[in-house]
Amino acid sequence: MAQIEEYQDLVIDALEVVDFKLIRDKGDINNDALTFHPAMAHQIFGESETIFGYQDLHVRVMYTAGPLHIYLGVEYGKRVNEISGGEIKADDVVSTIAQSLPDGCYFINLDEFLKTLDKADKFQPFGEKISEYTRTSDDGSERVFEIYQCDYKSSSFLKFFARLQTFILWFVDAASYIDTDDPQWCYFLCYEKYKNNDGQWQYATAGYTTVYEYYAYPQNKRPRISQMLILPPFQKLGLATQVVETIYKFYQSQKNVVDITVEDPSEDFQRLRNFVDARSCKELKSFARVDIVKGFNKEMVREAREALKLNPRQVRKVYELLRLFYTNVKDEKEYRPYRLEVKKRLNAVYYKQLKDLKKMERFKMDTEMLRARLPTVKQRMEQLQEEYSVVEQDYQSTIAKLKAL
Repeated sequence: MAQIEEYQDLVIDALEVVDFKLIRDKGDINNDALTFHPAMAHQIFGESETIFGYQDLHVRVMYTAGPLHIYLGVEYGKRVNEISGGEIKADDVVSTIAQSLPDGCYFINLDEFLKTLDKADKFQPFGEKISEYTRTSDDGSERVFEIYQCDYKSSSFLKFFARLQTFILWFVDAASYIDTDDPQWCYFLCYEKYKNNDGQWQYATAGYTTVYEYYAYPQNKRPRISQMLILPPFQKLGLATQVVETIYKFYQSQKNVVDITVEDPSEDFQRLRNFVDARSCKELKSFARVDIVKGFNKEMVREAREALKLNPRQVRKVYELLRLFYTNVKDEKEYRPYRLEVKKRLNAVYYKQLKDLKKMERFKMDTEMLRARLPTVKQRMEQLQEEYSVVEQDYQSTIAKLKAL
């Protein structure tokens, strides 16, 4: 009897054999220049990110560029089913991917999929246009992007969004679909407006962001940015920055918004957020160089919250970033006070733990096990230096972008 171990050469890296395309016309089907690969596959194929049982496997996932109708295609040379005489079965790739898709929203017949392109020119963006962004390409041509805000729950939009959010399982770690039945969700959608081969304007979906509007007493709200994805063909075009700025402006104009927060931001998104916020705060009076070098103060929190809807924690990060922006790191008299202030913030949790232990010991409580879990002073000093170096490196990357403006 055949054993799976005998066919380890048929264990394939999903990241190498799965590819995506956004299709604008039928000629794009075989245009390899449009191909892009997933950033991850563990949310589809498990932690190993592998597919078993095929030779020369090629998995094609294609979306129509605007309405995002989906085609799943699998091509291969041989399967382990035939090689093993039917004793071992290959992974069912289409079925596995389909589990992450809304019911009935994909095609496995290419001709049927292509028929949807005939109606793609009728696709129109959902929601209300709130911003437009023009980007000059390397060849001198202009690309036009439009950002729309949508909070209505029509069945056509929900079906479209169900297809759109399927991308996150391939490109956003620890992702999950949102509950579109919850009325607190607000959607921001980015599209490219382009002319097709007939010279008519069409729209291609470029990305999206979801925002959850939390209630704040008594009649206010606190919007929290949740998911954000710019599709790979549209990355490195400044769209993420434009979308975040558009969302900020949308909520900054509303008097009942307390502040704008972000749910578990990735490192990349936090850097983007820091850049946008620092650029805005740099224009505020309380963040002027003459004041910022004196240290963090409540006026910064008040002004940034009132003018930009920033929360206090983010204001503190922006203060540190801009103070470093104005600090001459080659001058130890300027640089040392800055380092000490940032390290004091980074060390606050450790300091509180020590303070709590001392309080417990005053009441004759046994703290031996708790103290054993804490690093020694020397270890903590080393950890603190490492933490600081990471923070400064992140700030310096943002500062470089600010200086390039």
